[in-house]
Formats: sequence, structure tokens, C-alpha cells
Amino acid sequence: MSTLPKHADLAQQHPLHKQSFWATVWDWMTTVDHKKIGIMYIASGLFYLFVGGIEALLIRLQLIGPNQDFVGPDTFNQLFTTHGTTMIFFVAMPILIGFMNYIMPLQIGARDVAFPAMNAFSFWLFFVGALIFNISWFAGGAPDGGWFAYAPVTLDQYSPGPGMDFYDIGLQISGFGTIMGAINFIVTIVNMRAPGMTYLRMPLFTWTTFVTSALILFAFPPLTINLFLLMFDRLFDANFFNVGEGGNVLIWQHLFWLFGHPEVYIVILPAFGIMSEVFATFSKKRLFGYSAMVFSTVVIGFLGYMVWVHHMFTDGLGPLVNAIFSVSSMLIAIPTGIKIFNWLFTMWGGRIQFTTAMLYAVGFIPTFVMGGVTGVMVATAPADYQYHDSYFVVAHFHYVLIGGTVFAIMAALYYWYPRMFNRMLDERLGKWNFWLTFIGFHMIFFPQHFLGLMGMPRRVFTYQEGMGLEFWNLVSTIGAFVFAVGVLILVYNIVLTARKGKPAPHDPWDGRTLEWALPNPTPVYNFAQTPLVKGLDSFWLEKQAGKSQVTAAEPMGPIHMPSNSYLPILQSVVFMIAGLAAIYRSFGVALLAMVVFTGIFLAYILEEDEGYHIDPRDPDSGNEGGEEAHG
Repeated sequence: MSTLPKHADLAQQHPLHKQSFWATVWDWMTTVDHKKIGIMYIASGLFYLFVGGIEALLIRLQLIGPNQDFVGPDTFNQLFTTHGTTMIFFVAMPILIGFMNYIMPLQIGARDVAFPAMNAFSFWLFFVGALIFNISWFAGGAPDGGWFAYAPVTLDQYSPGPGMDFYDIGLQISGFGTIMGAINFIVTIVNMRAPGMTYLRMPLFTWTTFVTSALILFAFPPLTINLFLLMFDRLFDANFFNVGEGGNVLIWQHLFWLFGHPEVYIVILPAFGIMSEVFATFSKKRLFGYSAMVFSTVVIGFLGYMVWVHHMFTDGLGPLVNAIFSVSSMLIAIPTGIKIFNWLFTMWGGRIQFTTAMLYAVGFIPTFVMGGVTGVMVATAPADYQYHDSYFVVAHFHYVLIGGTVFAIMAALYYWYPRMFNRMLDERLGKWNFWLTFIGFHMIFFPQHFLGLMGMPRRVFTYQEGMGLEFWNLVSTIGAFVFAVGVLILVYNIVLTARKGKPAPHDPWDGRTLEWALPNPTPVYNFAQTPLVKGLDSFWLEKQAGKSQVTAAEPMGPIHMPSNSYLPILQSVVFMIAGLAAIYRSFGVALLAMVVFTGIFLAYILEEDEGYHIDPRDPDSGNEGGEEAHG
């Protein structure tokens, strides 16, 4: 691996070191530090939240009244395709992966993830994949086949132009990065836990990171296979999905939903982990039923692979298949219900602090329960014939994905922001942020249950007068703008805090887990001495014993850290060139780019990275150490 000079590494890692603007940019572009990579994931996801939000507002403006022509049908198809894809792949997943990247190694007492350079490569693959997908708006037309991209609608003859190619190639490249990140997290959790950190002492957020990574490892390959088949159909007329030439369009649906339903749990399980941390911290109690929470998380991950056919009840697979998957879809409500009751019991009798993070957590419970109840309704196969492809389903999955995932992301931002940026977000603005997003969300999606039951199909760009749909569509659109104002308050809060925010103490919430045992700013090496974990909520146990620091499991000494490298971003750029060349049918350029990529990869694995050493006892290379791990 190509490395920076050792003295440059030490200088860049020093928390008080002042760099020029371009040196700082280069440092972030070449970093392999899990904390910086986590922040880059979160920042990218928040940017695409803005992009996807604009697309959602345009959709709602088109549907504010009957017979609107604010956007045409082709543009509308592109908007709902890019909105759905962006929100799933480029907002929810990267932000959650960002929190996993930053927080999980701290919670298990590790100094980094198992493969730091691969972690950087994972981020840059996500970044260029998202870039390829979104530049489609300016490079010949955005994809228009829906985020689910059902064949044969997405074949060349029905979706001409490069739009669906941008979708296909962009998701493949981004997905490679996601799979590598999952492998990295699994190896980190298995091999790098601090002494005493048994599996049943891991915080719930670490457990959900572990199960989510396993879900990614098994769910993303079916999607990758599907995208490869579609790519060969579009680029080389392979006829996997062309029925006239012997293809089978149900192959796409089965493979897509083998990914698509586990994907729901890929984004909701980390949200469950976030909420578990928030409830315990702000109720001043140990999480109720910790073991049951762990096992229910594992069961949810297992059952998540056994319900994909409930997306296909109207495909004609037969009553026996529908009955089996209807039952399995309802079963998954049991481990989810365990979590809901355990959160309620955690709050019961606790000394609750209604911070902004806690407000989002409390608001999460009724919102997610409503999404779960409608989930049981659509899991009933005969009833699903009525609900299917109506706005009832739109309401259902937004109650799960926004009321669940986005609310959890908001809670995590307020909860871990002091740890990540050394400043406290303004709580007064935070409460405005919560109430506007909470009220706006329910204004948008609660009326859509009625629209669906009244017969309004999803994905239609307009509707006729006199059908009784006008009022609820108007309410839904007004709610979208209320929600948008709430998000803008969050943006303002972040900008205001960056300029003149209150400095954060190292333990602002009187936290329970190891990330709160670290000083501010977090040293590059995390822990000067690997901590010795004595039980669940290890930092809380130390504080209960009258200590302000975590007991160390090793003597103080120099710490070996990996060097920065430009190779991950270089590899990703070459991958991007290959993808763009394939989209524009320049196969010679694509092949040459892959040859170059292979050469860089071989150089990457053959060149040894010696890294560098940093001594916590030296004030010029980090924070001062002591008898115990930093706290």
C-alpha cells in the first residue's frame, strides 16, 4: 500500500494540528480511520436525503390536486424511481453504515475495524456508485422503471436510453462496497472485542450491526446476480427476462425480493439498536430483557429471509404458497413485538429525560407499531389483493422506513453528535425539529391509508376530479412541506452548532457504553489502553463503582496505526470509468479500465504497509495516558 511519510501521519492525526485546506481535503480522501469514514458516510447520506427529499416534494406537488401538469408522466416515472432508489440505497443504508463505522469499534473497545483500507474502499465504491446513479439526470435521462426495476419493463425495448443502465451499474458498484463493509464488520466484531466483552455483553447497537452485516452478506448476492442478468440483457441481448425469447420475468421478482425483504431489516435492525441505546441511557436503567432483545434480533434476521413471497401474492403462485408465506410474514411480528414491550418496560419506573433523541425514540414506538399492524394486514393474502399496488402499501412501508429508520437516524444524530463532533446540538431547535417532522410525517402518510382503500393506485402521475381523492392528497402534500421545514431546522441546527455550538463534555448524557468513556476529541487510536470489560454496560458499572475511567487490560505503550492511502479512491475511480464505459457501450475502454483496476489491486495486496506508531504518553502525538484506559 502506498503510504504517507510517517511524520506526516503523526501530524495529521494530532487533534490540535492545523493544516491547510487542501491538506485537510487530501487527509480525508486518503483516510483509513473508521471514525472519519463513518462521518463521510453520514455526510453523503444527508446530502442524498436532500436530493431524495426534493424529488419527493416534486412528486407531492404533482399530486396536490386532480389533473395537474406540474411534471409530465415520463418525468414523474423518473422521479419516483430515483426517489425510492436514493432513499433506500443512498440515504438510509449509508447513514446507518456510517454510525456502525464510527460507533461499533468504540463500543467493543477496538482501535479500528479489522481491515481499515478495505473500509475506505467500501466507502468510495458506495460514493462512486451513488454518483453514477444520480448523474443520470444530466447524462441522457434518469432511470424510470421503479426502484424495484421489474423486468420486462426495464429491458431496452421498453426503457430505451441509458437511464436503467445508470441504475444497474450504479447499484452494482455501490453494492460491492456494501458487501465488503459487511464482511469487515463481522470480522471486527468476532475478532476485535476487548477482553471480557463476551457476545452477551455487547451493546444492542453492536448486536444489530452484527446481524445486519450477516443479512447484507446473504441478501446482496441475489440482487447482484439480478443486476448482472439485467445488464447482460440490456448490453448483449442475453434474453434472461425476454419472454418472447424464452426468458422468465418471475426470476427477477424472486431474486429481487430475496434481497428486498431482508433489506427492510437491514435498515430497521440498526434502528432498533439505536433506539435500545437511547431508551436505556435516557431512562437511567439497564435495557429490560437484554437476552430476549438479542435473541429476538437474531430471529428477525433469520425470518427476514422467509417472507419474500408476500410481495408476490398477486402473481398467481397458488393458494398453498401464499398461505405458507402469509403465516411466515405474520410470525416475524412476534420478535418485533418483544422489542416494543421491552422498550416500554425499560422506560417503566425510569428517570426519563426528554431530550430530542428521547423524543424521537418515544415517537418511534407508536409510529413503527402502526407500520407493523398494516404489515400484518398486507401479509394476509386474500386482503392483499385489495391493498396491492395501492397507496395503502405506500403508507405502510413509509411508516416502517421513515417512522422507523429515519426517526432512528434523527435520534442517533442528536445522541452521538457530541461524541463525533465534540459539540452539543441545540436542544431547543431539536425539539422544533422533532415536532415538525413528527407532525409532518403523519400528515403525509396517514391519509394515504385512506387513499389506498378508496382505490388510488400507486405510481400514477395524476387522477380525475370527483373521485374523492382531492382532500387527502392536499393534506398529504401540505404535510410534506411541514416535514421539509423540520429537516431544514436540523440543517440549521448543525450549521449553527458548527459555528458557535456548546463544547461537549466527554460523557454528556451520563452514558452506559464504552464510547462515552473516551475523551473529547476522540483520539485517533480510540483507547490509549484496551479496556477490560466487566459486564453489560461496562462504563456504567465503572461509574457505579466510583471510577471515572474504564479499567485497562494492558500496560501503556506505543500503539501501531495504519497509514493513509490513496489507493482505495484510485481503485474506485477506475471502477467508475469502467462502469460509465459499459453504460455507453465502450467495451474496450471498460475492459482496459478493469485491467488497470486489477493491476492496482495486485499492487495494493502485495505492497506492505508498515503503518506508524503513536505514543499516548507523548503530548505531541495524542492525549495523555494514565493507569487506566482513557475516560
